[in-house]
Amino acid sequence: MTDLEHTKRILNDLISFPTISSDSNLAMIDYLSARLTEAGARVEVFGDPSGTKANLFATIGPDVDGGIVLSGHTDVVPVADQDWTSDPFEMVERDQLLFGRGTCDMKGFIAAAVAMAPTFAEAAGSRPIHFAFTHDEEVGCIGAQALVEELRKRDIRPGVTIIGEPTSMRIIEGHKGCCEYTTHFTGLEGHGANPDLGVNAVEYATRYVSRLLELREALKARTPPGSRFVPPWTSINVGSVIGGVAHNVIAGKAEVEWDMRPVQKSDAAFVHDDLNAYCNDVLLPAMRAVHPGSSITTEALGDVAGLEPVDDNEAFEIVSALTGSNQADVVPFGTEAGIFQAMGMSVVVCGPGSIEQAHKPDEFIALDQLEQCLEMLRRLAHRLD
Repeated sequence: MTDLEHTKRILNDLISFPTISSDSNLAMIDYLSARLTEAGARVEVFGDPSGTKANLFATIGPDVDGGIVLSGHTDVVPVADQDWTSDPFEMVERDQLLFGRGTCDMKGFIAAAVAMAPTFAEAAGSRPIHFAFTHDEEVGCIGAQALVEELRKRDIRPGVTIIGEPTSMRIIEGHKGCCEYTTHFTGLEGHGANPDLGVNAVEYATRYVSRLLELREALKARTPPGSRFVPPWTSINVGSVIGGVAHNVIAGKAEVEWDMRPVQKSDAAFVHDDLNAYCNDVLLPAMRAVHPGSSITTEALGDVAGLEPVDDNEAFEIVSALTGSNQADVVPFGTEAGIFQAMGMSVVVCGPGSIEQAHKPDEFIALDQLEQCLEMLRRLAHRLD
């Protein structure tokens, strides 16, 4: 059986696990654990507090620092209300394309990495290969953050991580962070005929939104020189403003859903510091002057660091040698890469398939993309000594 045929069989199995982020990934983790154990890997599975999700971390080679991590997330986005021409959880091959939810984002890379595990075991040298398969990337990179904490506890210190998100096998050295928030406002309801006797949460939410829009403009002046992102500055988007019950009722509750895509960590701190001061010094005193129980709280639904381009990047040097490409790009979409980078690893994103196919009905990955990925991994096996 060729490496590509082996990969297709594994991918077929992986697609059959409906690992939507709202559901369990344990069956898929058990499958991957069995496959890697059979190949000679030392496998650890870390469950989450709910008992319905887990991360997997496996190693082939010696127990030493400086290993190379092949990383992918096991969860996929929902298929509800999407018009698929085939069962999204049954892989279908047509015209040199493999269709199914997760084929490119990102079970294709996971399948290729697991298919190559026996080759890594045969080639094992002085540098270990690690496999990191996580849960809940699509809803805030929750699994990767927990996995990195486990690695710190165990004093496991890999040197390089390759995140196999779909980049059409281009090397990506940078992407923005992804920070998603819901800010909740609690005021005091009352009759709309006398608005001064209540605290209108919608009005204060509106003032908060105005501050966000002012900050959005201020961030443009903080654009790092030579920024390659589009747009080149940190962006803020207001997704929704929700609140109130009727025309003639003072709104007692409201919420603002918003997100920020930082190009640098200092921008996130700038925004948070400004909003904290604005709430504590301006909005809350005015609210509490009428009703002491008024409050403003912000819930972080996702607060994921970006991948910052660096001059000295061993991951880029390795993947450049493996793929023959000496160029590295930046992308607007987020990944788990910044989490591994924050642990001190050298990181790039490089994987098969196009991000243009991700999250859409009839998601697919091209066979030639899988073959390019397999060739990269074959060459990696030869570098382990």
